Amino acid sequence: MRGVEYRGLSRIEGPVIVTERSRNVGFNEVVAVYDRGEGRRLGRVVDMSGDWTAIQIFGTNTGLSADESRVEFLGRPMELRVGPGLLGRIFNGLGEPVDGYGEIASSARLDVNGLPINPYARAYPRDFIQTGISAIDGMNTLIRGQKLPIFSGSGLPHNRLAAQIVRQAAIIGPSGNSGAAGSGGNRADGERFVIIFCAMGIKYDVARFFLDDFERSGVLANVVVFLSLADAPSLERLVAPRCALTAAEYLAYERNMHVLVVMTDMTNYCEALREVSSIRGEVPSRKGYPGYLYSDLASLYERAGKISGSSGSITQIPILTMPNDDISHPIPDLSGYITEGQIVLDRELTQRGVYPPVAGLPSLSRLMKDGIGEGMTREDHKDVSSQLFAAYSKVKSVRNLASIIGEEELSDSDKHYLKFGEIFEQQFLTQGETENRSIAQTLDLGWQILARLPREDLLRINKKYIEKYMDPFAGGAART
Repeated sequence: MRGVEYRGLSRIEGPVIVTERSRNVGFNEVVAVYDRGEGRRLGRVVDMSGDWTAIQIFGTNTGLSADESRVEFLGRPMELRVGPGLLGRIFNGLGEPVDGYGEIASSARLDVNGLPINPYARAYPRDFIQTGISAIDGMNTLIRGQKLPIFSGSGLPHNRLAAQIVRQAAIIGPSGNSGAAGSGGNRADGERFVIIFCAMGIKYDVARFFLDDFERSGVLANVVVFLSLADAPSLERLVAPRCALTAAEYLAYERNMHVLVVMTDMTNYCEALREVSSIRGEVPSRKGYPGYLYSDLASLYERAGKISGSSGSITQIPILTMPNDDISHPIPDLSGYITEGQIVLDRELTQRGVYPPVAGLPSLSRLMKDGIGEGMTREDHKDVSSQLFAAYSKVKSVRNLASIIGEEELSDSDKHYLKFGEIFEQQFLTQGETENRSIAQTLDLGWQILARLPREDLLRINKKYIEKYMDPFAGGAART
């Protein structure tokens, strides 16, 4: 059924048009705009007053005439068609199929803006996800239902890392807890992730890299792709992640699946938000971004999690490239406040040939403490991780000192820590893109490296774990 239609526009300002306000128009309502040639393009209501309504068009204003264009208010929010046929499909940023197979066979539609989750209904995330990457599993553990962004920079291998996580976290190990060394965790055998991949403003070759990787690894049939590439209208980037998260909510809470959502690049999303804010004449905040950047990002990030009574979950890995590698930039700064940690990629490690170049000290997983230990990963996990952090922090201090006084002036103990740092980076952090380490392998490797430190320096490890796990690796070689 057609909605109320009006002829004529008051103003045309880039992708935003202004018309006389109709009665019963709602914020975020979908609008169809017709030009002189009867061409149809969609938009949504972004602002209104008693006398006018501002409409954001998903496209250009080419062909629009202030006198002859028509506006049809459709009386509904933007919706995504959902159903079992979602998996394996490719959509554009507006949720329209672009893979040539037409609409999915379903009449169900969901509001892309989502519904707020009652905080009381949220289940606390506790289930360990094995990514197969030691720097993450061992020291910055990802938990099912968590939102853990990757903070990267231009030219760093964040896409390779995200693809590896998808590839290796998509298949749950036979141990019952994603390969957690037979620890008897919380997962049922055979559980799998389905992946929602959302691209915003990225180049075609980057999107092709992900699609080819999904196909080679055999997970493409369990992937739903939303592509808003660099040549698509920039305003489409504001809708793409909402469509992706709507699909994730349907699969997680109505189909009871575990969903891993990868969104790249959140910086492009924020740039589109700044563009719209500028067109609307809003007062800018830090670096020109709107003052509501925090709440807007929160409306995306907070759609991750688990709900009591549902066996499904949504885990988010947003990727954002920090302008000039500045972690204090508004985008990573505000994202850090909302999310439960971050994986920070280090340019210096990349230059030294370390992959994945996960920075040891700035990286953090705030939910790690509740998803590791006996019954989830292994009893010694917390102690090993804490000791590795402490030792690597000492390495950083010694390197700073060596840059001032020279390495030859360091004490024997400091030189030993320098050697420890090299071994830690080359053996623990470094691993191939096809190397999938179980959590047991990661922790055992941590013990092998810690065995090179003086026994009296292992202050963060329970002595019973040293006797149980380190002695077989130390072989008497640990310094005493």
